[in-house]
Amino acid sequence: MVTNSSSHAASVPWIKRWWRRLPPSRQDRFATLAPLLSVLLFLTAIVVAIAYLRYEELEREQEAVTRDVEYAQQRLRLRLLERQEQLMRLAREIDNREIDTEEFTFQVETLVSQFPELLAISWVDARRTVQASYASPSAPPELVRPTGTALSPAETDGSFDLARDLRQPIYSRPMGNSPRNATLMLQVPLTEQGRFNGTVMGEYSVDGLMRFGMPPEIMARYAVALVDDSGQVLAGTLQTPNTVLRLLPWANPPMEHEVPVSPVGNGLILKAQGYRTSQDIVGTGFFWVIGSLSVLTVWMLLGTWRHTRRRVQAQQALMTETNFRRAMENSMLTGMRALDMQGRITYVNPAFCSMTGWTEAELVGRTAPFPYWPESDHDLLLSRLEDELNGRSTPGGFEVRVQRRNGTIFDARMYVSPLVDPKGVQTGWMTSMTDITEPKRVREELSASYERFTTVLESLDSAVSVAPLGSDELLFANKMYRLWFGTRGHGHRRLVDLAGHQPQPAPDDGDAVDAFAGMPTETLTDAGAENAEVFAAELDRWLEVRTRYLTWVDGRLAQMVIASDITPRRNAEELAARQAERAQTASRLITMGEMASSVAHELNQPLTAISNYCNGMISRLKDERISTEDLLAALEKTSRQAQRAGQIIQRIRAFVKRSEPNPMLSDVAQMVSNAIELADIELRRQQVRLTSYVAARLPALMVDPILIEQVLINLMKNAGEAIADANRPPAERYVELRVGPRRHDDQDVIEFEVRDSGKGVPADMIERIYEAFYSTKSEGMGIGLKLCRSIVESHHGRMRVENLYNGEDVVGCCFSFWIPIASRLQPQAAEAAAAQTLTDTERAR
Repeated sequence: MVTNSSSHAASVPWIKRWWRRLPPSRQDRFATLAPLLSVLLFLTAIVVAIAYLRYEELEREQEAVTRDVEYAQQRLRLRLLERQEQLMRLAREIDNREIDTEEFTFQVETLVSQFPELLAISWVDARRTVQASYASPSAPPELVRPTGTALSPAETDGSFDLARDLRQPIYSRPMGNSPRNATLMLQVPLTEQGRFNGTVMGEYSVDGLMRFGMPPEIMARYAVALVDDSGQVLAGTLQTPNTVLRLLPWANPPMEHEVPVSPVGNGLILKAQGYRTSQDIVGTGFFWVIGSLSVLTVWMLLGTWRHTRRRVQAQQALMTETNFRRAMENSMLTGMRALDMQGRITYVNPAFCSMTGWTEAELVGRTAPFPYWPESDHDLLLSRLEDELNGRSTPGGFEVRVQRRNGTIFDARMYVSPLVDPKGVQTGWMTSMTDITEPKRVREELSASYERFTTVLESLDSAVSVAPLGSDELLFANKMYRLWFGTRGHGHRRLVDLAGHQPQPAPDDGDAVDAFAGMPTETLTDAGAENAEVFAAELDRWLEVRTRYLTWVDGRLAQMVIASDITPRRNAEELAARQAERAQTASRLITMGEMASSVAHELNQPLTAISNYCNGMISRLKDERISTEDLLAALEKTSRQAQRAGQIIQRIRAFVKRSEPNPMLSDVAQMVSNAIELADIELRRQQVRLTSYVAARLPALMVDPILIEQVLINLMKNAGEAIADANRPPAERYVELRVGPRRHDDQDVIEFEVRDSGKGVPADMIERIYEAFYSTKSEGMGIGLKLCRSIVESHHGRMRVENLYNGEDVVGCCFSFWIPIASRLQPQAAEAAAAQTLTDTERAR
């Protein structure tokens, strides 16, 4: 029996075994799809056969169009070549001087009247000037060119230049005021002994070429047109493209072909389209009959299959929908409760049970008062329930307190809506409940935070305001702002205008906000605050204004302004500046006071000499023992001594005179000379030699010369005092002043060095010698070096000190400072500046 069963199974074809293994639903699907597939294959075979035959026919029609268009192209080219040969003949006659302008006009008139496509022929010389021209009476006015008219490059479209460069006939691109009046220009070059001598310019009507050059049989068979390379129709007509979607495989596509008219590529293209013919009635009817029967068969098969599928799908959809709704109810975080029209609970979801702690069985069927109502709120909740049942609930919901089963209470918000069945009849009320305990706590914390923030801003001594860009609307203002400017936004705008931080719109923009159009907001809000110190005249105060861009709570771009009163600080700065100026003047007076005895001794010499010269001249005049020459010599010596005394006094007056800092282009050599003249008096009294070296052709410096002279005098006087305190022998009592160009901190500077042979500065005092009221001298006030460094730094320079060593012994000290070169002058300009400085000095004397 086993053997017989195996042999019987082997005899069954494999397709039957595969079919039996399929489930019934799959067998039904294949049984339905097999006939449908057979019908579709039959319809596909019919469509492919008809389409193949139609494509063969279309290829033959396309070949006929191509052949006819190329024939028309040859006709047009031949006509153009004939006119070109005639114009070249005219050009040869002009080159050989066989014709003049009158004969040229006569011949071209004959050509124009004989060939209608020619509109105008002109003789143009090498400078684009028309020597002779004739235009057809039907030519447009712009083609009428009187003798002597100069052609612009735009009128020839570059063809004139190409004919001149290539020395061969050149066609231009189609030109004209409108496509239907387009013209074609031919430039035939003229040469005289190998030199370009102009062109014979022929102008064709594109429409004339179409009408007189196109074979009539082609015009009758096709829609023919001359177009440019952009597809613009210049002459003739083309069929409008059929925009209807054709589903049939033998639908007539447009039979068209296009070729260039001229082989030189002037942009003129000949395009032809075959006229649409009627559809193949037999093929169309056959196709529609076969298609209709196939569609009807497919529709009936699909209808049967869909009817079966709908029954199965309806059952599955019902089960899926039921499971989905149950899963949705179980996963909702919002509690749902349904009441009937009498106020009895008919439904609660798991979320409602989870919130209250009561089960569905304990809640369904209960009436008021419900077990989750707090005892203290029964009256209030009963009135709420009555309003709910009568439809008087608010759309925005209401807040209630809910008591859990364990006795804890939480805040909730309830929303009520009518419960309507599928027939449109209201059967009760649906209530949703949300736990708002946490949001309420967050809202209270935010409210408290806002109160703290407002309290802090209100207590600030600075005015804080926020306003949108380009608007007088005030979004926020603290107490100090309201005290200064009131409650309007004009104060905010005033502060922004004073600080210069208001964004300026472009000339064509509408307002200031448009100036930032397209810019990312983060680019502005992430930018740092900008500070400015301004004077508010209406408040009589100096304010420090800080601005910053920020995004307001409503998304608008706003500008925050913080204004702080800095009037006391500005007053203190001005007072400090005045004190510094007084200190500089006092330092100069102190210096001159210390040098008073030396100056008196220096003045005593010229005054004594003047007295001696005068007494000697008086004695010799009384004795009549002096000649005129001796008297003049004595008077000149007396005058020189008086001038010397006057110069010393003038130098002292200029040095101690109190004035505002006045930077000017100053000659370095003159400043050094003035300082040496005053300092040398004190150094000679202390028996100290002064040697100086000033480099030649130094540029002028933008400095206050009096202040720089004060620094040099102080340094040289200190050097002399250091040598005197060191008790150096006469051979070692010297001060050296050197001035020359240097390079410091990647900039060109002028460096001043004062070297002495004293004991130097102790190492533990080098860091403190610039401190105010600190001095290494027993009787020093400690303000000289402090003022010197302040003066140098105010001129953007630096000052330093270092001891000079011979081995391990200190043999002197070097004070140096440098001033940056503000602007370099040419040597002649520097000499002129120095001369001007000397002239001003002499004038002051």
